[in-house]
Parts: sequence; C-alpha cells; structure tokens
Amino acid sequence: MRRFGGDLRVGVPRAPLEFCGDEVGAKMYADAIARARSLGAEIVEIDFEPFQLTAKLLYQGPWVAERLAAIADFAKKEPESIHEVVRGIILGAEKYSATDTFEGLYRLADLVRAAEGEWGKMDMLLLPTTPTIYTIEDVLADPVRLNSNLGLYTNFVNLMDLSALAVPAGFGPTGLPYGVTLLARAFEDRSLQPFADAMHRALGDISLGKTAQPLKATPAVASDNVTPSKARISVAVVGAHLSGQPLNTQLTERAAKLLRTARTAPGYAFYALSGTKPAKPGLVFDGKSQGKIEVEVWEMDEAAFGSFVALIPAPLGIGTLTLDDGSVVKGFVCEAHAAKDATDITAHGGWRAYLASAHV
Repeated sequence: MRRFGGDLRVGVPRAPLEFCGDEVGAKMYADAIARARSLGAEIVEIDFEPFQLTAKLLYQGPWVAERLAAIADFAKKEPESIHEVVRGIILGAEKYSATDTFEGLYRLADLVRAAEGEWGKMDMLLLPTTPTIYTIEDVLADPVRLNSNLGLYTNFVNLMDLSALAVPAGFGPTGLPYGVTLLARAFEDRSLQPFADAMHRALGDISLGKTAQPLKATPAVASDNVTPSKARISVAVVGAHLSGQPLNTQLTERAAKLLRTARTAPGYAFYALSGTKPAKPGLVFDGKSQGKIEVEVWEMDEAAFGSFVALIPAPLGIGTLTLDDGSVVKGFVCEAHAAKDATDITAHGGWRAYLASAHV
C-alpha cells in the first residue's frame, strides 16, 4: 500500500456532521478518515462553519437569480413547461433585488476569507459526498428538502471556487454505494488525484464499481509533485497579495498555504504608492515609525518562492521583516525613494483598513 508523507495534512470538520439518520453513512465516513490516516496523512480538525454557511447561500441567497437570468424569457412565456418544483425555485428569484445580490457577494467574500484561515491548516479537506442515500420515491415526495440535504457537503464548492474529487468509500449492507470527497483550492485538482486513488485502493481487493474489472489491474495515479517539499519558505505579504486582494492568486496558484495573520514590530512606515496597478502599498523600515502593520504569513516550497519573487516589480522587493512577536520572516519591503511621492498610511495599521477608510 502506498504511503504518503506526514506533511500531507487532511482536514476533517471538528464538529459532528449531519448524516440525516444514516448510521451506515456515518461509519463509512469514519472509516474513510481511518484509511487516510493509515496512508500516512496527518488528520487535522478544522472549523467547517464557513463552508456550511456558504452552502446555504446557493439556494437561500440571491444566486438563484442567476438561474432565472439564464431562462428568463422562456420562464415568462412558458412557465407550465418547467417542472413545478424547479419552477417554484427559479421564479422565487424574482423576490431578490440588486441590493440583495451585492449583500450576498459581500457575505460570500467574508466567508471565503474566514475559510482561508482553515485552508492554512490543511492541504485537502475530506468530507462525505452526500450525508445519505434516498430512494426516488422519497425524493419525489419531498424534493426540495431532500435535495438540499444531498448538497450539504457540495453546495459551497463552486461558490468558493474549490477543486473537488469524489472517491468511492465502499458498499453498505444493502449494496448501495457510499462515497467521500477530497477538496482543495482552485486549480489543485492534480494534487488530489494520487491520494484519492490511494484511498480507493485502500478499500482492499475490489473491482471497479460493480464491474468485474479488478481495481488492482489498473495503473495507479502518478504522485509527481504531490507531497509538499520539506524545504518551505515563509513570506509575509502586506497589500495586494492578502487574502481576497487582486494578486492573492499569485500565491494560491503556487500552492502556498496561509499560516497566520500577524503584525510587524515597531519601526516600520507604511505608504500607499502612487501609479501602481493594482493599487499597492510599500513597507519601509525607518526605525522610528509606529509599525504594527498587519501582514499575512504564507508558506510555499523553494521553487514556488523563486517564481513568486520573479513577479515582484520595483520598487517592491523581498527583504527580512521582524514581527511583533520577535520572529523574523521574509516579506515585502519597498525602496525608500518610492515613499517621496506616496501617502503615509501607517496610522491605519494595514492595507485592508486603509482601503476601508474614507480615503479610498
């Protein structure tokens, strides 16, 4: 059995999950966690609430209006041609206003930011694919509620722009199949594949589904570039690379992990630079300013760090920062000459606070 290094962190929700009374489903999930651990992964508990609340936005928020927009003319002209359950959901979008939509977007942004802290603890998230399995008769009798239940652990995936890969978890006593899903950040699909394949094979001497084809007769998924490099570099970001800011993708595309939010030690001045697109700040050590500037500390492997640094334009660069807890990390610094034409925003204590102020 292939084993993965202990630096592969698999997240599981800290609070008990909902299985809609399905004890078999609950056991299948518990067994999947045990298999992940047996493969050498470190199991870490995370706060699942940001993901749960995001899932509720899909049908309890203004996003249902997107479905109405796609078929608006048809829905108005031929409403009886739409299944009554679907019609009720889609036409219900008419109650949402433009204000509701923007409030929904702001709420989603808040939840995505909250989830970033949890992604900093794990490389992938392991969840049930569905909490239970319903009969067709059950779903037809109560379609909205039961379909909502089936989406408990998937409805947030598209809204949060995540990768997801469903994996067989075995068959219950009645012969019904159960599954689990491995999730990661956007564009990390390939990193999920080898571990998902290993979890599937860890079920034992099984066939592909209900076919006669033995799983062991198929080639395993290659594990190139899956296990994180042991040589990791921490870098503190202060502006456009913060979570939710326009250049944050330069970190997530390199599989960087958010470790923590912190503040610099005293002695740092903070400036809003002029003429930068997107807008960027500059951090300058002068030894006398109040400092205490908010930073996020991210971690990535050496190769990713090298390609990341290559993207940084003058007058910015990477230097050594001292944080308020006395620790020292690599981080964004600015050439002092750029401060001459910049606005001193040190008093705001961070880029997000400055952007939220009346000055922007």
